[in-house]
Amino acid sequence: VQLQASGGGLVQSGGSLNLSCTISGITDSIKNMGWRRPAPGGKREQVAVITSDGTTTYADSVKGRFTISRDSAENTVLLQMNSLKPEDTAEYYCDAEFGPYRAVGHGTQVTVSS
Repeated sequence: VQLQASGGGLVQSGGSLNLSCTISGITDSIKNMGWRRPAPGGKREQVAVITSDGTTTYADSVKGRFTISRDSAENTVLLQMNSLKPEDTAEYYCDAEFGPYRAVGHGTQVTVSS
């Protein structure tokens, strides 16, 4: 199973970035797809999740600014990030749930300068 994330970079405060993650090697149907980033205490914050029927959930910190979408045929999950803030600076990881498993890919770095 491979999750390949891309689209990170350096952007000024108020700018936008679009992250993309392509998932390969999974033969089961993918239930939830999402994006995470590190949070205080060593955990990862679930930034956004999209279910197989298109239902989306966002962390309070990104509501109204980030939009998650998916292309199930291509096993791709996207994260459109607008009105970025310096506190959004982090490495963003995509993840996917299928069967009883969750796979997490390598991250893509997002840096927002003030």
